[in-house]
This record gives sequence, structure tokens and C-alpha cells, in this order.
Amino acid sequence: MNGQSQTSSSAWLVVALLVPVALLNYLDRQMLAAMKFSVMQDIPSNGLEANWGKILALFKWVYAFLSPIGGYIADRYSRRHVIAGSLFVWSVVTWMTGHVTSYEQLLAARALMGVSEAFYIPAALALIADFHRGPTRSRAIGAHQMGIYSGVIIGGFSGYLADNPAFGWRRAFDVCGLVGILYALPLMLLIRNPARQVSGENQPAITPLGALRELLSNGSFILLVLYFTLPALAGWVVRDWMPAILKSEFHIGQGKAGVSATIFWQGAAIFGAVFGGWLADRWMRRNERGRIFVSAIGMGLIIPAMFGVGYSPQTGALWVAIAFLLVFGIGWGFFDCNNMPILCQIARPELRSTGYGLMNLVSISCGGLADWGFGIMRDHKVPLHLIFGVFASAAVISVVLVLLIRPRKNLEQGA
Repeated sequence: MNGQSQTSSSAWLVVALLVPVALLNYLDRQMLAAMKFSVMQDIPSNGLEANWGKILALFKWVYAFLSPIGGYIADRYSRRHVIAGSLFVWSVVTWMTGHVTSYEQLLAARALMGVSEAFYIPAALALIADFHRGPTRSRAIGAHQMGIYSGVIIGGFSGYLADNPAFGWRRAFDVCGLVGILYALPLMLLIRNPARQVSGENQPAITPLGALRELLSNGSFILLVLYFTLPALAGWVVRDWMPAILKSEFHIGQGKAGVSATIFWQGAAIFGAVFGGWLADRWMRRNERGRIFVSAIGMGLIIPAMFGVGYSPQTGALWVAIAFLLVFGIGWGFFDCNNMPILCQIARPELRSTGYGLMNLVSISCGGLADWGFGIMRDHKVPLHLIFGVFASAAVISVVLVLLIRPRKNLEQGA
């Protein structure tokens, strides 16, 4: 392949094949948040919000720790095998989750889910970036992220399934696990690795320490890690806790809360990813910082959205919370579709999966602390507007960080 974006059917086929995988990746996570009350009624946890936060956090910490390892393996070996293997294993774990009988087993299942899912996102985004160079990269990443948002939306409806005595939360995990297991084999047969890109530099074989040293000595990469992390504090809490927040603050049913907490902002995120990807690719024709600018605009939308979400319970109107979640979703889509493309502008092709894995390590570790801390603060009755005000302040810092990133000129062509 040359330096231009590979816009052939094979490049977009990769995206089409991975969208269902991304959907399952986040559906299997989101179901637990939407079915919280049914799960914990069936599996008691001493009634503490902090214990539920521990379940959410443990998944993230395991996932975060293994993300750089999964990324390095994908950079050194076959991204195709890493992707298909990850899907198969986490689908088995999803099925197992429907059969746990104690709080300790649920904790263990979420930890295993973190192990298996950690290998997917860095490998998948790097594979898409390998196929889509330059003019279509943000759009292709945005299309993949649509699968993630759709998985969260569908997961939001699982609260209704959990409330239905004829179905229940356990069967939901059974079905999703079996679907993923069945999809793993055709995915392995259909997906392909492209000819492996090289940066054109005379570089020795990459060792784990060498990859770590090169990335951590890159000032723009450090800025991107911080930029990637601060909004995730809000993102994970919105994704994991919003169903419970809406249920308790607006006194609505578990099913309605799960749908209201996901379908609106995730639907807005789909729009944001599609439009933001198109805008970023178009802006890049005129300015090498186009993707950075679009991402910063998205962060600018997230700031007022966080203040609004925190304040909405004081209005007593569910539509106010939903309105601000819509703004949050558009901003998140702008942000999410450009993280890997920006990474491609500052790190060599051989380090993309590893770099994204490191970004996940820091971001999701902090997200786990945010989930756990949020549960503790809820137990101590800290007002929501104060909690989300902190998240909004972190987003302000993020705008400054992303604007300080400087793309590398030698990576602009054929990147």
C-alpha cells in the first residue's frame, strides 16, 4: 500500500467486521450497570454502594493493567489473532457471568472480563489505522466507535430484561456470551492483517522496554495520555453510574432509567463520531492540527454538559438531565473518534497498539478510581453538582493539554 488512504472495499470491510465486535465489547460491560438492582438483589453485597463501585473498578484495573501488554503483542505479532482470540475468551466469560452465585464469584468474573477484553481495543483501532491512512482515518475510527455506542445503548435496555421474570439478568449474559462465541470463528476467517507498516526509520526490533522508553520520552504522547485520561473520569461514571443516578434521583423504574441513561447520549455520540470524523478528516486537508482542533471542540462541549448533568436533579425534570447528556454525547463523539488518529501523528506505526494500550492503562485505572470514589461519595451523600463540577474542571484542563500536542512532520505522509 502507498501513503494514501486505502479506501478499497477491503479497508472498509475491516471496519464492518469489527463494528459487531465493538458492540459486543461494550454490551457485555453495560448490561451489568443497567441491571444493577436485579443483580445485587440476587447476589447481596452488604448493601453498600462502595461494594458495587468495587465491582466496576476491579474490571477497569485489570483491563487497564493488561492493555499495554495486549497492545505490545498486537504490534509484534498478529492483530487479527489478538482480536478474534479476545472476542472468544471474553464471550466465554460473559456466559460464565450468568452463572455466578456469590459476590466473590461476580468479582472474579469481572476480573476475568478485564483480562480478556484488554486485548481488543488497542489491536482493533491500530488495525483500522493500518488500513485507513490519512484522508479516511478519523471517519473509519468513528464508524468503529459507533459499534461501541450501539452496544451501550442496547445494554441500556437490559434493565427491562432483568425486570422480566420470564427472562432475567442471567439469561441476558448467556445469550450475549453465545453470540460472541459463534461470531469469533467467522471473524478469524474473514479478517486479514495488511502488509505491516514501517516508519521508514532505521529502527532495531522493538523490545517492551524499548517501546516504553520511546513512548514515554515523547512529550506529545505524555500530553495525549493526560488528555485521554481526564475526560474518562466523567465518561466512565456517566456510563456506569447514570442508570442508578437517574433511577434514584428522578424516581423512575430500572428499565426506564437504563434506557434514559444510555440511548440519548450514546445516540448523540454516534452523531458526534460520524460528523466529528468527517470534520476532522476535512480539516486535515488544510491544517495538520485539524484532528486536534475537532477534539478540543468536543471537549469544550463536555465542560458545560458535566455542570448541567450534576445540577439536573435539583430541577426535578428528567428532560434536563437528558438534554445535557445529549450535549455530552456529541462532545464525546468528537473526542473519541480522534484519539487514535492523533496518536498516529505523534508515534511510529510500530508503536500504535502499545501506545493506545498505555493510554488505556492510565485512563481506565483512573476511571476505576472514579467509579469506586463515586460510590464512596454517594454513601456519604456528597451532592451530585459538586462531584460533576470536579469532572467539568478536569475537562477544562484537557482542552489546554490537547492544544499543546505537536504532530511529527515525518509521520504526516503515509501515516
